[in-house]
Amino acid sequence: MSGSASAEPKVTFPTATTVTTTQRTTVTAGSGAPVKQGDSVTLAYAMYDGASGKKIDSRGWTTTSRQVFPVDGTKVLPGFAQSIVCAKEGDRIVAVIPASQAFGTAGSEQIGVAGGDSIVFVAEIFGHSPVKATGASKALPSGFPQVTLAANGAPTVKIPATTPPTKLEIAASKVGTGTTVKSGDSVTVQYQGVLWRTGAIFDQSWGKSPTTFATTQVVSGFGKALVGQKVGSQVVAIIPPADGYGTTGSTDGTIKGTDTMVFVIDILADARS
Repeated sequence: MSGSASAEPKVTFPTATTVTTTQRTTVTAGSGAPVKQGDSVTLAYAMYDGASGKKIDSRGWTTTSRQVFPVDGTKVLPGFAQSIVCAKEGDRIVAVIPASQAFGTAGSEQIGVAGGDSIVFVAEIFGHSPVKATGASKALPSGFPQVTLAANGAPTVKIPATTPPTKLEIAASKVGTGTTVKSGDSVTVQYQGVLWRTGAIFDQSWGKSPTTFATTQVVSGFGKALVGQKVGSQVVAIIPPADGYGTTGSTDGTIKGTDTMVFVIDILADARS
């Protein structure tokens, strides 16, 4: 394997390459904290079919395309999760993952992996974070929705039986101690969006994985809710149409032009973009 740090490497290996258990080696050692089971990891990666040597996927090799995944074998390929645990921030690793911990005996027709093929996985680890906000709890102001949290951090939002505010309202329900988010930063979050009108969830990352985007890539109210907050915080934002999807609503019709949205946002990590 060759290539400069933080750039996609050129990878060659003997074909066919096959293993019966996941095996990992560290090509370049980092000096950061080790990744733990259940963390959310930010990385770039490339995957190859072990039988043919064909590259089947490659993502995250620019600062604006980093990938974020939960280190959880029930949500990602088990061998992927196993190969990342205990790796350190700054590591570049190579792992060979058996079919039993990848695409199994069925393979994946979509990406061209035959049943029983092992996978060669190359990754560079840029950071990791918990999968929920870790800051100190803080009471929300009067008039805000009630937010209760499951053990895994997933929120349940109860909308008050009142008319929603006409202006953007933002308050922290947990206060973190990490980096302060600036406008334009790429921020990794967990989030849930609820309509004030119905109390129904219209979008969320919970049950999937944390997501990363720049504060300027989302509706203005969501971006404003992030800027100035510290990593580790949980923020509740009440977003009127003017700071959301405007008088036209969302393109799919889920959010009407008169709808106020409520977002609960866990700020997990911040990378200067």
